[in-house]
Amino acid sequence: MDGTFLDDQMSYNEQRFMRLYHEMKSRDIHFVVASGNQYFQLRSFFKGYEDIIYIAENGAYIADGAKEYFISSFEREALAVIFDYVARHPELKNAVCGKKNAYILRTADAAFISMMKKYYHKIQLVDCYDTIDDRILKFAISCPDEKTMKIIDELKNGLNGAAVPVSSGLGSIDLIKSGMHKANGLRKLGEVLGISSADMIAFGDGGNDVEMLKFVGCGVAMKNALGSIKAQADAVTDSNNDEGVLNYIEKCLNP
Repeated sequence: MDGTFLDDQMSYNEQRFMRLYHEMKSRDIHFVVASGNQYFQLRSFFKGYEDIIYIAENGAYIADGAKEYFISSFEREALAVIFDYVARHPELKNAVCGKKNAYILRTADAAFISMMKKYYHKIQLVDCYDTIDDRILKFAISCPDEKTMKIIDELKNGLNGAAVPVSSGLGSIDLIKSGMHKANGLRKLGEVLGISSADMIAFGDGGNDVEMLKFVGCGVAMKNALGSIKAQADAVTDSNNDEGVLNYIEKCLNP
């Protein structure tokens, strides 16, 4: 969403989207939101669109306004490894992302909590992770921009396969369950809806979009994406600040 569909002010052209959405719907084309963000946060951008399907938390949770299609959470053994690693590396600011809430330690600094509230509309502060009663879908880690790739390498070595670290932008790292990425979410949803990957178009700008861009029939990178992401795509559209997603959709609907 951010860096792709949303502009840098976390907004979009709602009137234009409404027109294109109804045109897509009239042609039996599904508009699906695939993101690393929380389901509740994603829905807040599309109030009134109850039939939009959300592939949230990097593919670990799929639902629309009325129905849950898929959920995959970490097993207890993997969680023990991740929580132990996080405890030994307090410099890694993190949120534990569950189905019901995102959870942050009460001792976290105020700036981090404030930042996470932009991406997680349901946050619960906890004294310790042991009190969490939820299915854990993902971990969201914040780190200095310039250390992102170095920390990803350290996480790969330190977690021993308990989770897969992926960048969702400089300074942001998601720990996801192995195989739980946006491409897997699209595959699961395609099976439900009877739509093949060849008939899908996806847009992305970050490292957690690569599998999805390669999976679909047409993977479209944003102009503002890194060169390494553009290299994985079939096409490049305008930047997120220039309505790149809506521009591309309009061209597809009205060639």
